[in-house]
Amino acid sequence: MQTAEDFQQVLRGVSLRVTAPRVAVLSAVHDNPHADTDSIIRAVRSRLSAVSHQAVYDSLRTLTTAGLLRCIQPSGSVARYETRVGDNHHHVVCRGCGAIADVDCSVGASPCLTASDDHGFAIDEAEVIYWGVCPECAKENRFR
Repeated sequence: MQTAEDFQQVLRGVSLRVTAPRVAVLSAVHDNPHADTDSIIRAVRSRLSAVSHQAVYDSLRTLTTAGLLRCIQPSGSVARYETRVGDNHHHVVCRGCGAIADVDCSVGASPCLTASDDHGFAIDEAEVIYWGVCPECAKENRFR
């Protein structure tokens, strides 16, 4: 489990000023992978009662730009955030309840970075989303 001091060091490590909202946002996303903005705001407010929506949005943008958070937005979903960055992993999304889980590349370190035609681009990331039904929704016959 990471502490506030750990998150402070992470911020300093990328030359960001340490602020209470940034620490709280990092902690909230770390504790709730794939959380949407509303969930993050609720989690941050449980730590810091007086924090504005704008402070959370600004922190999310700053932390994503700094490479400390990753924003994903599966089709039909709001933006979601995670602290697992820099490893080119993918996601599986349940069509029933919308649950999201991480999926590692199946072969090699980054096999999906070799496109059949890169059109001259220097590819450094691939975004793959697998869609299906989670075990709980399958058991309850909940499908979208």
